This record gives sequence, C-alpha cells and structure tokens, in this order.
Amino acid sequence: MMKIVVLDGYTENPGDLSWEGLEAIGSLTVYDRTPADKILERIGDAEAVYTNKTPISAETIAKCPSLKFIGVLATGYNVIDTAAAKANGVVVSNIPTYGTDAVAQYAIALLLELCHHIGEHSDCVKAGEWTHNQDWCFWKHPLMELAGKNFGVIGFGRIGQRTAQIAQALGMNVLAFDEYPNKDLETEHCRYVSLDQLLAEADVISLHCPLFPSTEGIINKDTIAKMKDGVKIINTSRGPLIVEEDLKEGLNSGKVSGAAVDVVSTEPIREDNPLLGAKNMIITPHIAWAPRESRQRLMDIAVDNLRQFVDGKPQNVVNR
Repeated sequence: MMKIVVLDGYTENPGDLSWEGLEAIGSLTVYDRTPADKILERIGDAEAVYTNKTPISAETIAKCPSLKFIGVLATGYNVIDTAAAKANGVVVSNIPTYGTDAVAQYAIALLLELCHHIGEHSDCVKAGEWTHNQDWCFWKHPLMELAGKNFGVIGFGRIGQRTAQIAQALGMNVLAFDEYPNKDLETEHCRYVSLDQLLAEADVISLHCPLFPSTEGIINKDTIAKMKDGVKIINTSRGPLIVEEDLKEGLNSGKVSGAAVDVVSTEPIREDNPLLGAKNMIITPHIAWAPRESRQRLMDIAVDNLRQFVDGKPQNVVNR
C-alpha cells in the first residue's frame, strides 16, 4: 500500500474537513506542522508527500529515494525545488484553481472596508460614541462611493478577472494590465492598458499577479509616485509584490489614502514589519483563500491529483 505523508495539514484542514480521500489511496499520516529539523525524518520512505508551506529542498529529495510524488496544497509551489524533483523523477502537482471566487470576494471586501471603515464605526458605536453624539449620525473618515471610479487590476488571470467582474457590478471601470492580454475579455467598461497608464488613472489598484522576478516589488516608491493622489491599494496575491517600506511612506504622506493586504513579505508577520506602523492600513492573516468551500475544493483536487498519478495520468504537473 502506498505510504502518504502530509507535512503541514492544519491550515487546510483544522478539523472541519476529512482526509478520507487520501486514506482510500494509501496509508496516510497527517502532521499539523513540521519543523525544518523533522522534514527528512517524517518523509522517510513515503512515496507521496503533501506540503503547503513546508519546504522540500534538493537535499531532502535526494535523501528520500522512495519519493515519487509531491502534492502542493496550494497554487504556489516555490517551497519545492521543482528542478531537483524532476531530475530525481519526482512529479510535483499543484492546485491551479480552487479559490477564485473566495479570493475575489475577499479583495472586494477589503476594498469596501477601505471605503467605509465598517469595523471601526461599529466599534465606535459599541464604545458609546453614537449614544453621546449630538448629531444623528457621524463618520470617522471620508467615505467613498465606487461607481464611476477606475479599478486597476495588475494580473488578469482567473482571480483578477473575477474580481474585475464584481468591481464592474459596483459600477467601476476596469483597467487591466497583464503580460499576456486577451482582447476577447475587453468590454465597454473593461480594457487592457499599459502599466504606466493603469498607475496614472486607477483610483484603486488590486494586485492579482504571480510572484516572479519581474513582478517582485512592483509596488515601490517609483510606481507609487506615478499613481493618483489618494489611490487605494489592495494585495491578496503575494506579499513581496510590495516594497513595504515604500508603501508605508506612501500611506504616511497621504499619497496613498489607504491600503489593505492579506499577505506580507514574511509570514507569519514579523514584529518589525513596516506596515504595522503605517496610517490607514488594514492587514489580515492570509485568509482570503480559507472559506470552507474553497478548502474543500482544494482537498478534492489534491486527492484527484494523487489518484491520477497512481493511474499513470499525472495532472496539474508543474515540473514537466
């Protein structure tokens, strides 16, 4: 029977899902988390290993001759040395799409929070500020209506497109930048533009591109300088897309009127992360992907990836 090990299963399944799909394929051991000094020991002679954020290096792969399949419990696979896996005949499969609707919904939720500061106003009411206010209403920040505003999307893949659809439903005009534009997606209120034009014209900029050398630090002091005064920035993609010190300066100067991120450069966030001290900054702990529905889809695809591999038809392979 195939030996299967999950190195860090807790975030995918904290107890509200089932591992029964993998249990039906082989002998399964699930670890909530795996520290660096236990990775090699826990993989051992397993033929199939799943990881979310636990790294699997070339050295580890070389020392695990039984290993034939690595399943990533995520879309990103930068924690795995895919070249070393290929050289050793190990198939690496990821989950290419499972959280499109969840992440798009979350990006818009962050935008609406930036526009209305709903949480803060609710806290103020509970603290008695409305009870003791001399007027029948009050607001702590300028509020923003989105209809007619320009919504800039950097990275127009599945999630970028879905987010743009919701933005259009709110009456926004979409400005999309992507290295591989698909003109068939253009409509009266959605068009491709250059990055410089997007920076200059967008009232809101939402990041949905992958993290590549070409996109790392794409939000920096130079690109922020090209943006509209009062722009709002959202990141539900990858933390290193933003030079965080530069964004802090943009926020504190007022050039950027607000920013909301679900990802940061190092996770969990470090105590000295500059965004923790920035004005008008919302930070959430990488949860855009995490509704139960999207995690169940992830689980289903993860199981099917291994099943297809066992049947000799590997799918979603990232190291061919």
